[in-house]
Amino acid sequence: MKLSTLMVINAVIAFIFGILFVLIPWQVTMFYGIQPDPALNYISQLFGASLLMIAILSWMAKNSGESDARKAILMSFFIGDVIGFIISLIAQLGHVVNNLGWSTVAIYLLLGIGFGYFSFSKSSS
Repeated sequence: MKLSTLMVINAVIAFIFGILFVLIPWQVTMFYGIQPDPALNYISQLFGASLLMIAILSWMAKNSGESDARKAILMSFFIGDVIGFIISLIAQLGHVVNNLGWSTVAIYLLLGIGFGYFSFSKSSS
């Protein structure tokens, strides 16, 4: 897989979830078996805004050349996805969310592996 393809996949996933969390946070949390309340909706919308920032950054950087900025973007995506994987796995194993939560674990794991590969390979093109 090319880095640009991974960046597009990341952008699309982040955009879809970002829009959903911003516009209909109560429905998204209910899909995961979590009862929404105003505070959770607020936090979910802030999370959605962050996902939209990630989507835009990933899309805009998809064709960037080798640079310190690209290395920083890849490393931040890698670290964020590893942390997201750990948090979502702990939540899933603790039965915080329903079985749909396994999709979140898988998304963070696969993106983390991809960004880890490009972060630590000699040439990340």
